[in-house]
Amino acid sequence: MNFNGPFDAERVTETDRGKETVAPERRRSWGGRLAGFGLVLVAGAALASGAWSHYAERRQVLATAAQERNFVPQVRVATVEPSDNIEVVTLPATTSAFASANIFARASGYIGTRAVDIGDHVKAGQLLAEIVAPELDHQIAQAEATLAQLNSSLQQAQANRELAKVTWDRDRPLVDKGWVTAQQGTIDEQTLKAQEAAVSVAQANIKAEDAQLQVLRQQKLYQRVVAPFDGVITQRNIDVGSLVQADATSGTFMFTLQQGHVIRTQVFVPQDAAFGLKPGIAAVVRVPEIPDRSFPGTVTRIADALQPGSRTLLTEVDIPNPDAALASGIYCTVELHIPRKTPSYRISADALIFNAGGTQVAVVENGVAHLRKVRVVRDHGSEVEVDSGVRAGDQVILNPSVDLAEGAKVQAKPTTAVS
Repeated sequence: MNFNGPFDAERVTETDRGKETVAPERRRSWGGRLAGFGLVLVAGAALASGAWSHYAERRQVLATAAQERNFVPQVRVATVEPSDNIEVVTLPATTSAFASANIFARASGYIGTRAVDIGDHVKAGQLLAEIVAPELDHQIAQAEATLAQLNSSLQQAQANRELAKVTWDRDRPLVDKGWVTAQQGTIDEQTLKAQEAAVSVAQANIKAEDAQLQVLRQQKLYQRVVAPFDGVITQRNIDVGSLVQADATSGTFMFTLQQGHVIRTQVFVPQDAAFGLKPGIAAVVRVPEIPDRSFPGTVTRIADALQPGSRTLLTEVDIPNPDAALASGIYCTVELHIPRKTPSYRISADALIFNAGGTQVAVVENGVAHLRKVRVVRDHGSEVEVDSGVRAGDQVILNPSVDLAEGAKVQAKPTTAVS
């Protein structure tokens, strides 16, 4: 239908104008709805993402907790080994001569001959020095003369006794018959007894003088100073012309003689090792200045009582020294091989636990850790000896964690033995 008049044109224009007004309003309404829907979607997505993240974190926490509950840590273990039957104890000591003698003068006089000096090796009976004492020779001569005089007096007393005996034997039967007076008989009898007593006195005098002469002769022998045994002179205090005195308390100290074919050492063994010690036990002596050689020896004697102050046992060790490699007065160490009286066990020092419960170790049994209290009897550095708390063959944990508790489950790595 066509409208060609002006009226129709205006109507069309107004209608179109209305249509143009309604279209933008509709577009704005739909845009707002779309924006709101987008916001809703974004918010929902954010909520879903948050919920999912929370759910995932919770699952992770639960899984971690379950893993911790079921986690069994791996631990390194070492096998407890029994200690050797022989306990080796090393102690410091000082060597000394097998025999040592300080030789003093036993005769007074001057040194006429000195035959040895420091470092000389001598044999038993060898002359060391000779003392000159002329007055001693005079005393001996005087004593010999006195002894001869006393022997003559004895002979005279014996002759008088024989004369008195003959007289009494002749007069006794006459006295019995009354031909000699009783008084004469008494005189004859008492005279015989007096002569017998005179003989006894003379014999006693001779014996006393002979003893005195022996003393002088022994002093004469003491003028020759000889070695009492084989050894070496280690000290000399006299020279030719020195005046020496023979006195029990202030006699002249002449020589020191030591016998070194066997060297002795004395050591003080601690109480924890002393109870297995006895004569015949092997020992080894080492000298720091002779590092390439050791000297075997033997325990020869021990004291029967411990020193109350140090709780140690005095022990003497003899070391053969045929080549004189050792001298007296040397610092050395003595290694004693003592049979062990009480059993003990060796464990690694890394297995020890020190806490409020004392010294402990963790022993693995059937995959479970058990804490056991132990007593350390000897510390060797990398390992220790204990006498309680463990048995041979037990598996102890090395370097246990600080939070290791009694009954904790553990998984042991391959066992390594204590070396």
